[in-house]
Amino acid sequence: MSVHTLFVTLDILGVFAFAISGATAAMQRRLDLFGVVVIAFVTACGGGLVRDLCIGAIPPAGLSNWIYLAVAIVAALTTIGAYRFVERLAYPVLLFDAVGLGLFAVTGSHKALQYGHNTEVAILLGMITAVGGGVGRDVLLNRVPVILQKEIYASAALVGASIEVLGEGSGWSTNWLPWVAMSICFVLRMLALKYGWHMRWVAMPRD
Repeated sequence: MSVHTLFVTLDILGVFAFAISGATAAMQRRLDLFGVVVIAFVTACGGGLVRDLCIGAIPPAGLSNWIYLAVAIVAALTTIGAYRFVERLAYPVLLFDAVGLGLFAVTGSHKALQYGHNTEVAILLGMITAVGGGVGRDVLLNRVPVILQKEIYASAALVGASIEVLGEGSGWSTNWLPWVAMSICFVLRMLALKYGWHMRWVAMPRD
């Protein structure tokens, strides 16, 4: 498998995982079919749209490539059809969100590097790719976005993106580097959820 094919495959898997996350959240809010599909697409492609606009990949892949929309729709319909099974999973939205987080942190940072951006920009855009869709989902569902809470979320994506970017810069093999980066991101997020790890509040000085 070529490097390009590998990252396209990971990107599609990320779309599928995030679309399930979005569709599940929409089902929990009892949205209709159209609403579920819209939330699934925004969750799956929102971060990638922002990244592509930032790096000059216009039109963004999420709009120009029909596969992204098709995968989001299939994931949404699968979630609706298998909702009883998905609902039985422990924290289904958080589970699929963590999977997508790792996948998009890797693919987002890699694409930024491919477009000639430096290390810092690639890491930040990897994080934005990973968290952007979740922000859009939470805003549309009238929830406080996870990224604005004290949970270890954006920081997990930042770790995954950093490993991918620094590893590519060091010449590490793409046969295993993306898998390591996204696995660490996923495990960090899931451990934070399991053990209640949080970012500390910043103490504001009083007058």
